[in-house]
Amino acid sequence: MRIKEHFLEILFPPKCLLCRKILQKDELDLCRQCRTDAPVCPLSKKKFPFIDSWAAVWYYEGQARSSLLRYKFHNARSYAGGYGRLLAMQLQHIQPEGFDLLTWIPISPLRKLRRGYDQSQLLAQAVGNELGLEPVRLLRKFRHNRAQSSIVGGAQRRANVLGVYRVENSSALVGKRILLIDDIITTGATAGECARVLLTAGAKEVYLGAVALRQRNKQQG
Repeated sequence: MRIKEHFLEILFPPKCLLCRKILQKDELDLCRQCRTDAPVCPLSKKKFPFIDSWAAVWYYEGQARSSLLRYKFHNARSYAGGYGRLLAMQLQHIQPEGFDLLTWIPISPLRKLRRGYDQSQLLAQAVGNELGLEPVRLLRKFRHNRAQSSIVGGAQRRANVLGVYRVENSSALVGKRILLIDDIITTGATAGECARVLLTAGAKEVYLGAVALRQRNKQQG
């Protein structure tokens, strides 16, 4: 197995998630320069509706934005592992006691068919590997609504996701602390709606983890 991994590394050497430079042997996920220059998102007291607390790795700008666009729209699925490792480290600070269940914000079946994968589900699997949690599908998106990125304004975004998600495995979440995973937080409308649905179904608390946060002064509307 080690021989196979060795040859794979020769053919496909690991690259920095952000700048795509080939990593040195003592580097993991990010090169030294990007670890220094990346737009790190610090822990914040900023509130999102129905979310107990949250964490993100970076701000959605610069090379972090370019990296996520490659991951989300250009089939860079291999990024999920690195994102998951980085996000898991942040998440341990927001809930030291850990989480009872791990789930993700799903995309619609039509969007998954077109894209070929659900980027948040892959991310949840990577985070779960780090935290020792097996992701559980608790939500299903049953209506293909407009992409949030195409909508200007917080109120319009909230209206666009209202009633779009339904709970699955409702008996499994009653009284549980749930970690909800997404790729990008913009206004928090999508995560807030998912958290509302989970809390209505009986969840105790909902926490949010994402790779990046779009800063308010950079948001549309």
